[in-house]
Amino acid sequence: MPSTIKTLFISTLITTAASFSPLTLADSPRNLGWIEQGVIEPADMTVKFKLDTGALTSSMHAEDIERFERDGQQWVRFRVALEDLKSRDQISEVFERPLERDLRVRGAGGSEDRPVVRMEVCIAGERLNEEFSLRDRSNMHYPVLLGRRTLDRLGNVDSSRTFTAEPNCVASNA
Repeated sequence: MPSTIKTLFISTLITTAASFSPLTLADSPRNLGWIEQGVIEPADMTVKFKLDTGALTSSMHAEDIERFERDGQQWVRFRVALEDLKSRDQISEVFERPLERDLRVRGAGGSEDRPVVRMEVCIAGERLNEEFSLRDRSNMHYPVLLGRRTLDRLGNVDSSRTFTAEPNCVASNA
């Protein structure tokens, strides 16, 4: 008899503890796939984003990268030319952004310095203003990589899933 009471007590305790958990379902992090659709703003360009837990800093495809000075500060001008996933149109947009910093990237082919700028993107209904290193990624499958600094705010990455969320973000009033 004592083991039956003990089992009933433990079962009731676990059920009660679970119902008072401070982490409710609404607070639990979302699970995104390792590939998702995202939007590069303000060009409204929908492309594939790779959620890369192996990268710290996010990276974006850029061509014709040019550094220049404006009002005593370093800026970067670059072109993003990609096929939009929704319209299938080739979209080309020139951006000018203040240089946030330079990032030294080391790899098998040596090391290189890449400019880092802030860009606004939309993924899984979240509008983010994040740092992206700029690089010509035209020979790669995914024009945008989201690194761990960005993924911290988005949720978990499920490597067995892709395209789990629409990038719907409400248009800004800016």
